[in-house]
Amino acid sequence: MYVMGIDKKWVVREPGNPATVRQLSQELGIDQVLANLLVQRGIDSFAKAREFFRPDLGMLHDPFLMTDMDKAVDRLDKAIKAGERIFIYGDYDVDGTTAVSLVYSFFRTITDNLEYYIPDRYDEGYGVSYKGIDTAKEHGCSLLITLDCGIKAIEKVKYAKSLGIDAIICDHHLPDSALPPAVAVLDPKREDCHYPFDDLSGCGVGFKLVQAYAQSHGIPFEKITSLLDLLVVSIASDLVSVTGENRVLAYYGLKQLNENPRKGLMSIIKLSGLEKHRITIDEIVFKIGPRINAAGRMESGRTAVDMLTSRDDGDALEIGTHINEHNNDRKKIDREITEEALKMVLEIPGFEHRKSTLVYNPNWHKGVVGIVASRLVEAYYRPTIVMTKSNGFITGSARSVAGFDLYDAIESCSDLLENFGGHMYAAGLTIREENFEEFCLRFEKTVAEKIKGLDLTPVVNIDSYLDFNQITPKFFRLLKQFQPFGPGNQSPVFITENVYDNGNGRKVGAADNGDLKHLKLELIQEDEPYHHISAIAFNLSDHFDHMQAGNPVDICYSIAENYYRGIANIQLRVKDIKEKELF
Repeated sequence: MYVMGIDKKWVVREPGNPATVRQLSQELGIDQVLANLLVQRGIDSFAKAREFFRPDLGMLHDPFLMTDMDKAVDRLDKAIKAGERIFIYGDYDVDGTTAVSLVYSFFRTITDNLEYYIPDRYDEGYGVSYKGIDTAKEHGCSLLITLDCGIKAIEKVKYAKSLGIDAIICDHHLPDSALPPAVAVLDPKREDCHYPFDDLSGCGVGFKLVQAYAQSHGIPFEKITSLLDLLVVSIASDLVSVTGENRVLAYYGLKQLNENPRKGLMSIIKLSGLEKHRITIDEIVFKIGPRINAAGRMESGRTAVDMLTSRDDGDALEIGTHINEHNNDRKKIDREITEEALKMVLEIPGFEHRKSTLVYNPNWHKGVVGIVASRLVEAYYRPTIVMTKSNGFITGSARSVAGFDLYDAIESCSDLLENFGGHMYAAGLTIREENFEEFCLRFEKTVAEKIKGLDLTPVVNIDSYLDFNQITPKFFRLLKQFQPFGPGNQSPVFITENVYDNGNGRKVGAADNGDLKHLKLELIQEDEPYHHISAIAFNLSDHFDHMQAGNPVDICYSIAENYYRGIANIQLRVKDIKEKELF
């Protein structure tokens, strides 16, 4: 039984300056609602709007603005000319596997002296491992390139150096004050790095390395645009901001993904039922990314790289089918563990007074505890850690709520931990069994102290009020040009008041203990009885009886396209429903 989400607070953003909105509306010839959306995003002039709506690859920054890029390219050049073997190492998630696939795909056109390596989630854990470095040595590699990891691997890089292996670190996580003793450390978040955009994905940093190498060797940029399908998958899946340079990369990455994807991604597109769709960031986040991630969760992330670098249609489809089966297994295990975790939470003494959620079962599958943590946040909206046992340690994943720095809370308990990593909203940690009880007590105490003053009510941020009669084909056509959506440029959310179901609404979805938890609706607005609009409301079936009785509701939603038998139609994606009181 999935618990329905708790009540949400609706917060409507302040509208843009009315005079600026009117002027922009006139200059662009667009609806004032759309002009207001632009102004809210800081796009308050014709020139800024042109740049927003017409991303251009010429807007990309010079990769040599990144600290140490010249050193990285020089060391790569030396290795390739001398016939050294290069070891390309990346994390097992989507960002890491796409990064390895991108860098490997480029450099295999230049040299055959390449190996790629993805650590085992269960045997090695996150980041650079001693086992991985030993493997590099066994393969005769003298240059290690880390992707999406390595920024804190000081001892591992020293160890590699002792074996005669130089390292180039490509990472996007926040560094400590000390950096690894690598030949080059590429990370736009370095304090001494003045690269103009610091929110690249790990794959994005790998792409800048490729761009720099191509630039310094006279390789036309057009030769590397085919790599952008991998890059947009990482941008979407790693939830980096879709602004600045990432917006340009994501825009052209989606173009590549839709028009000429590599064979491995095409296999996943087909298995996801997306081959007749115009793929957006949402489809990557909910359909493509999870399938790639399933390889590392259920078996090995190397399988994902095998697929993404495959040059044969048959091989790519065979590996993709295998990964898709893993994803189906992952979903089944995820559902089962979520059920158990939700029941366990209700049995925690005094849970209603706690500020955090922490559950542990030594038998849970390590590959899905992060997903389960996210489900518990949805259900109870508290900083959450879900833990299991692996290789003799208690290990787990943590997820946060808006405005709370989870990484900081975990770091304050670091003396009890074997290792940990992550960022403000998501983290992973490993702990010895004898320290577990003390950690549970201290984590709750730390959260309770640090979360004071924070309203633990989930918020739906809303851009504007809208009436159904404003949702015309032209309006939606222009709204689509705001894409690609993502952090920093979220799909606009609207409120429409006094909405009714036309009588054809129904519950849909997979049966969950006899309950269907989604709503498929045909909506009309008061005083607009002939303007029907389709809607899907996920996890909101508890409003079904109220609406079936003919009662009005207010809804907040985004506007999307729904594909049915290859035909696209406008569909509202309802985020929340507020039932109206009838007097």
